[in-house]
Amino acid sequence: MERRADANGDIVLEMASPGADGQQQGGDGGASGGRTLSFSQAYKMRHRTPQVFTVSQTLLLSFQSLGIVYGDLGTSPLYVFPSVVLPGAGERDFLGILSLILWTLTLMSLVKYVLIVLRADDHGEGGTFALYSLLRQHVNFKGGTPAQVTRLPSDLQLRFHGKKKRSEPSRMQKFLEGSAVAQSVLTYVVLVGTSMVMGDGALTPAISVLSAVQGIQSRSPKIEQKHVVMLSVVILLLLFLFQQMGTGRVSFSFSPIMLVWFGSIAMIGLYNIIVYYPPVLKAVNPYYIYCYFARNGTAGWEQLGAVILCITGAEAMFADLGHFNKRSIQVAFSTVVYPSLILAYAGQAAYLIKNPADLSTAFYSSIPGGLFWPMFVVATLAAIVASQSLISASFSIIRQSIVLDYFPRATVRHTSDKYEGQVYCPEVNYLLMLFCVLITIGFQGGPEIGHAFGVAVIWVMLITTALMTVVMVVIWDVHPALAATFFTVYVAVEDLYMSSLMNKLAQGGWVPFAITAFFLVITVSWTYGRKKKGEYEAGHMISGNELATVVARSARVPGVCFFFTDLMNGIPPIVRHYAEHTGCLRELLLFVTVRRLPVTSVLPEERFLVAAEEEVPPGVYRSVVQYGYMDKQDMEGEEFLESVLAALKEIARTAEEAAMMDRACRSGVSVVIGRTILTASGGKQVHGWFRRFIVNHMYRFLQKNFNSGVSNIKLDHDKTMQVGMNYKIKLD
Repeated sequence: MERRADANGDIVLEMASPGADGQQQGGDGGASGGRTLSFSQAYKMRHRTPQVFTVSQTLLLSFQSLGIVYGDLGTSPLYVFPSVVLPGAGERDFLGILSLILWTLTLMSLVKYVLIVLRADDHGEGGTFALYSLLRQHVNFKGGTPAQVTRLPSDLQLRFHGKKKRSEPSRMQKFLEGSAVAQSVLTYVVLVGTSMVMGDGALTPAISVLSAVQGIQSRSPKIEQKHVVMLSVVILLLLFLFQQMGTGRVSFSFSPIMLVWFGSIAMIGLYNIIVYYPPVLKAVNPYYIYCYFARNGTAGWEQLGAVILCITGAEAMFADLGHFNKRSIQVAFSTVVYPSLILAYAGQAAYLIKNPADLSTAFYSSIPGGLFWPMFVVATLAAIVASQSLISASFSIIRQSIVLDYFPRATVRHTSDKYEGQVYCPEVNYLLMLFCVLITIGFQGGPEIGHAFGVAVIWVMLITTALMTVVMVVIWDVHPALAATFFTVYVAVEDLYMSSLMNKLAQGGWVPFAITAFFLVITVSWTYGRKKKGEYEAGHMISGNELATVVARSARVPGVCFFFTDLMNGIPPIVRHYAEHTGCLRELLLFVTVRRLPVTSVLPEERFLVAAEEEVPPGVYRSVVQYGYMDKQDMEGEEFLESVLAALKEIARTAEEAAMMDRACRSGVSVVIGRTILTASGGKQVHGWFRRFIVNHMYRFLQKNFNSGVSNIKLDHDKTMQVGMNYKIKLD
C-alpha cells in the first residue's frame, strides 16, 4: 500500500485493484502489494445505482408515505386559521389569508420541494446532510476529520450519481475549493440546518397532538387545559415507544388513518364551500394578498407567523426520502395531499366568512354537528401520525451525520430488509421524547409552541434554499442567472415570513434555537475531538521503517491478530504502545479500518480492500472495509473474520507466505481494539480554556458513552482485547 498526498493536500491511499478479468494489475501479481477483493456474498450490497421500483411498489410506497411523510403537513388545518389573531376580520381579510395559504403551499411545497429539491437526492437519500454529501463528492474540502479527508482512488467514482455534464469546474466550485473559510461556513450552515430539523422533531408532536386534543374542550366546560396537557403527554409517550416497531409497521398502521383524514377534510371542505361561500376559490388571485396587506398593514404582517404553519412538514418530504423514493412521494403529494389541503383551507375560509367569531376554533367549528365526534377521533389519530414525519426524518439525519463523522456513533437499527433507508435510532428517539414532553408541559398548550414551530420551519427552509443554490451551480450546471433567480425569489419569500416570526422570539421563538444549540454542542465537540485525535495520530504514527523495527524486536507467537484502527494513513501510535507493553506480536498481524463513505452504497469490488504493508516482513497487512450509509453494517464477527482471512490468502506472494497464513489461521484468532483518551493542555486565554474543555470533557464524555467504530461487528468477547492509550495534545 502506497500513501501520498494529492494536489489538494488530501491523503490518498494507493491500493492495487483487479483488472477487467478479475486478476491483479501490476505485472505478475506479486510485487504490486495487493489487490481489491470482494466481500463474501453475505456482505455484498445490492447496487450503488438507485433501487428500481415497479409501479406497484411505487404505489405501495405512496400509500405508506401518507403515514410517515405527510402526517405533519396534512394536519396543519388543525392550527393554521386558529393561530391567526385578527380582530374585526371580514370577507376580504379571509380571502387574503386563504390566498396567502394557497400560494405558500404551491410555491413552497409543490414547486420548491416536489419539483426541485427532491431531484437533489444523494443516491436516494434526502435532507440537508444529503445536500452536503453531494457537495463533498464534487468539491475537494480541505478540513475535517481523517475520515472526511482521506480518500482512495476509487472515490472518484462517487461522483457517478451527480448530474454534472462538464469537466471544467464552475467559478463557485473554484471559490469553495480555494477558501477554507467558505468551506467552514458551509459546514456550519449544514449543522445548524440539521439541528433545526431535530428541533422540528421535538416540536411537531407537541403542537399536532395538543391541537387535536384541545378540541374536546368545546364539548365540556369541566375539561381544563391541564387535562388536555396530561392526555397529550400520555399520547406522546405511547407514540415514541411505538417507534421501535420500525418504519414499515408504523406506516402500515398509520397510512390508513391518514387516508381517512385526507378524505374527510376534503369532503368537509367541499361541503363548507358549497354551503357557505361557493366563490371562495377566487382567492387564487394574488390580488387578494395585496388587499389584505393594504387593509391590515403591520397587523397583517404579524399573522404571517400563523400562515407559515400551513407548510410545516414540507421539509419531511425531502428528509424522509430515504425511507421511500422520489416518485412515491411526488405521487402521494400531487394526487392526495395537495388537493385535500386546498379544499380543507378553502372550506374553513368559506365558513369563517359567514362566521368570523369562530376564528380561534375554526377547524372544529366548521365541522357539521353530527360529525364532530368521529372527526375528533380521526383528528387525534391523525395528529399522532403527524408526529411521525419528523421523527423518522430525525433518524435518517442522525444516520447520515454519523457516516460523515459529525455525530457520535449512536445505535442505528435497520428495520426493513426490503427498503434499506428505514432505520430506528433509540438514543435519538428517547431524547426527542424528553424534549417533546418538556415543551408540552412547559408551555401548557399555549401559542408559544406555534411560534417556536414556525421559527424552526422557516430557518430550515432558508438553509435548504441556500444549499440548493450551491448544488444547482456546482453539480447541476444550472446557468448562474437561473440559480440566482431561484435564490432571490425564495429567500425574499422566506425572509418575509422570518421577519414576522423573529418578532416572537421572546414568546417561544427561542425554543428551536435552544434545541439547535444542544445538538450543535454535540456535533462540534465530536468533530473537534475527532480532528485533534487525527492530527495527533498523523504526527505520531509509525513509519514503515519503525514498524519493521517493532516487528523485528517483538517475539512472534502463533496465530492471527486483527487490530482495528480508525487511521488509514499509516500505523497509529497505539500499536507501538501495545508492542512495548506486551513484548510480542502474532505471526500474522492485520490492521483493519472500517470506513463509512458519504454515498448510499459501495460497489462489491470496492467493499473490501487488502494489501501487504510496505517495508515490513511478510505477515503484516492492512485492509479497508468500506460501507455507504445505506449499506447494512451489522456483521457476524466469525463470518467477517473468516472472510478477511480467506481474502488474505489470495494475496500471498510466495509459497512460504501462503504456508505461514495457513499455519497462523490454525493457531487461533484474536482481536485488538484501540481505546484512546485525549488530554489537552496549553492554549491561550479564554479560547484555550474553551478548547481544553471540549477535548477533556465534552469529547471524552461522548466517546465514553457512545458506540465504538466496530460496534456493528458482533465480535466474540473471549477473543477480544482492548488496549488503551492517553494522547497528550498540546493546543496552540
